[in-house]
Amino acid sequence: MVSSMTGFGFSSSISKGLEIYIEIKGVNHKFLEVSIKPNDLSNDLEEYIRKSVSKNIIRGRVDIRIKLKSSYETSYSIDSKLVRKLQNSLKDSQLIGDIQFKDIKDVPGIFKAETTQNVNHNLIKKAFNEAMKNFVSSRNEEGYKISNVLLKKITQLENTTKKIHKLNDKNLNKRSNLFKSKVLQLVDSFDEGRLEQEALLLALKYDVSEEIDRIFFHTKSLHKELNKKLCSGKKIDFILQELFRESNTLSVKLDDPNLKNHALDMKLYVEEMREQIQNVE
Repeated sequence: MVSSMTGFGFSSSISKGLEIYIEIKGVNHKFLEVSIKPNDLSNDLEEYIRKSVSKNIIRGRVDIRIKLKSSYETSYSIDSKLVRKLQNSLKDSQLIGDIQFKDIKDVPGIFKAETTQNVNHNLIKKAFNEAMKNFVSSRNEEGYKISNVLLKKITQLENTTKKIHKLNDKNLNKRSNLFKSKVLQLVDSFDEGRLEQEALLLALKYDVSEEIDRIFFHTKSLHKELNKKLCSGKKIDFILQELFRESNTLSVKLDDPNLKNHALDMKLYVEEMREQIQNVE
């Protein structure tokens, strides 16, 4: 099954005073790269997210955006030891005796106010799992579309190869007969064995049967890879490189304009497939 590296997943949850919005986007990349924002999540939560991504995704750049809205709790504290030290220092300096709150609220270190956000990690994990499920589904849907395009191009490639094979056989026979006819017109006496040998060498020069065999071998490999449960985009790209090389050889060896155009069409099909495969995981 083909899985695209391009995808999108979203989930939201509102429960117990906590609003959660999670968005996951994926684009193509040589390796797996995960970006999580905000980056001040707890270590436990960030580790959970990264493990979940690596479990479901092989490669690609994955951007995860988490937005939380919740109530806040504020706590206040006074450092009594520092207050007593301050009082003693004031008494020693014979400045004042009693200290009021207004006197110490701006003194660094004595009065502290801490605000914490009420966050339920289990609810966040649940929302993330839903977003990841949607993200994976989106990648699979896109992969299905890519697979259909690839299969269509492979069929076109195979059909064109069959045409070249059929037409080139006729062309080789025609070329050999024409070669023999020209030789007969030029010489009165000739070595018939030598003539047959030269005709054979000429036919071999333009024979593309090996290239055609290798092309069909590579298209079979493509079908096999596309039908796997876990399809490898890197392997398909390698096979397509080999197909392009064989198609290029055909376009060079074939001198008949019609056949050469077919070979150029094959190169185009392979290039179009290579463009599609850039998004495959």
